[in-house]
Amino acid sequence: MNTKKYGPWLVALLIIAPFIYGAIIFPQLPSQIPTHFNIEGKPDAWGGPSSIFLGPGIMGGVSVFVYVLITNLKTFDPKKYDEANKQLYNNFALLTVVFLSVLSTIIIYSSTHADQTNVGNLILPFVGLSFAGLGWYMPKFKQNYFVGFKLPWTLENETNWDETHKVAGKLWIYGGLFQAVVTFFLPMKIGIIAFMLAVAIMVIIPSVFSYRMFKNGNQIKNTH
Repeated sequence: MNTKKYGPWLVALLIIAPFIYGAIIFPQLPSQIPTHFNIEGKPDAWGGPSSIFLGPGIMGGVSVFVYVLITNLKTFDPKKYDEANKQLYNNFALLTVVFLSVLSTIIIYSSTHADQTNVGNLILPFVGLSFAGLGWYMPKFKQNYFVGFKLPWTLENETNWDETHKVAGKLWIYGGLFQAVVTFFLPMKIGIIAFMLAVAIMVIIPSVFSYRMFKNGNQIKNTH
């Protein structure tokens, strides 16, 4: 798909979609709906029906910011890496907006079905699958200041960046799939603990790998 040509229109449609969903169900909303959920996925704060549009508003603003930033990476990035694949970043920017739009829709659905659905069993598996998708992208990212593991050693050395993101990519794919499964099937408290432990592993291992590689003179051997 030509994301340069159709990307902004798709972004606008994705941002509007949750608002349309909210407008459709608005007449059937009760006088109070959940606006926040605790660690067990149960509502612990409430607001009026109009609060149904708060989430889409925030997510929409974030979507515009992220899309503009990523699609203009070469402009905003002081290093202006010439090897950056613009089409790759355009696709990634669009997928990020898709993620935020779906997340916004899930939040609306959870707010209106709090008595039937545990919000955590919907959001956390979706986030886990998104992490897995990000893992697939990671090895494809060239050095930049905005996307990826932006460590002193990865930004200083291209080989360190590439090898670190190869490791991180595999780890995030498997880690994200693990998060999706455990948070869907396990009780909420246990699922959240497993989810956060997986996040820690997914961040710490690539960071340690990158540092060890730096200490080895950015040589690939003896860093695995």
